[in-house]
Amino acid sequence: MGRLLALDFGQKRTGIAVTDELQLIASGLTTVPTSELFDFLKNYIEAEDVERFIVGEPKQMDNTPSQSEALIAPFLVQLQKRYPQIPIERQDERFTSKMAVQSMVAGGLKKKKRRNKGLVDEISATIILQDYLNKIK
Repeated sequence: MGRLLALDFGQKRTGIAVTDELQLIASGLTTVPTSELFDFLKNYIEAEDVERFIVGEPKQMDNTPSQSEALIAPFLVQLQKRYPQIPIERQDERFTSKMAVQSMVAGGLKKKKRRNKGLVDEISATIILQDYLNKIK
């Protein structure tokens, strides 16, 4: 089995999370500037076996796509073009940022650390991936 790689795609930064090879545990990997995302993915995929991409799907409360979906759509086209052998699945990402901040508070992180938007994006990607794992298991 390969790893599942989750992306919390953003205009400036993208949070990344990954599973272990048995696809049991979701762990935060890193946050990269979105402009450097394809370079990061190329290097990561050369080093690790990635079975599937899980990309956050931003939705409104009424289940319609949010405005940021317009930014994600062109990225998905490029991702599929560059890695046609790796399937892409979407996972609802509503409230993941809020849940990420709450988990940081619960974990006792100081206010200064909680302002680190990159860390919030990484934790959000981890939540997206864990939600996906919960759905398929």
